[in-house]
Amino acid sequence: MSDSNDLGATSPETEPQTEATAAVIAATRHWLTRAVIGLNLCPFAKAVHVKRQIRYVVSDAHDMEGALLDLERELQWLAEADPEAVDTTLLILPDALLDFHEYNDALFFAERMLKQLRFEGELQVASFHPDYQFEGTGPDDAENYTNRSPYPILHLLREASIDRAVEAFPDAEEIFGRNESLLRKMGVAGYHAWMAEPAEDEDGANDNAMGDADAEANKPAGDGK
Repeated sequence: MSDSNDLGATSPETEPQTEATAAVIAATRHWLTRAVIGLNLCPFAKAVHVKRQIRYVVSDAHDMEGALLDLERELQWLAEADPEAVDTTLLILPDALLDFHEYNDALFFAERMLKQLRFEGELQVASFHPDYQFEGTGPDDAENYTNRSPYPILHLLREASIDRAVEAFPDAEEIFGRNESLLRKMGVAGYHAWMAEPAEDEDGANDNAMGDADAEANKPAGDGK
């Protein structure tokens, strides 16, 4: 994977991003800034974005095994990294776990991995997918878009950061309900119209982007309601 900082500039010891990798990161960056931050779906996201503490990793995995291997490496990397430099990681899977049911199966193994690596209480994994569907909803229900991303994503978070964020937002438990209400009001067509517009600051989100070339070097549809 290639390591890049700020708008895709590569560091001397790593290889440049491929055009395909850059496109994946750009699409993810747009989703983060336009949907997650722009719609305030996660009030905690803006701070790490502004501080450039988000690490973007594009996996070249094509199956669950490869995706889980990348997840293990990234969990270990994040646990060892300075939280002031990198607070959270987006592991992006453009060619793996495209089926939402298989993705859900992978989440089971991800939770088991956290226990095996003894990262419970230190790290956790949040889930985003292009076909994300909450239990009890239809595939075209608008509220599913609170967790729909351009690619399957495993979001690695620090428990300590979550605790601090919750302390700063005492109404954190109400976020999910607010997001559901917002997306129902927008509808699927409204959401897509919103996403078709550029985000004001999306270029500033690419602070710790990883592509395909240096994995080894970096080891330590339809209208809604």
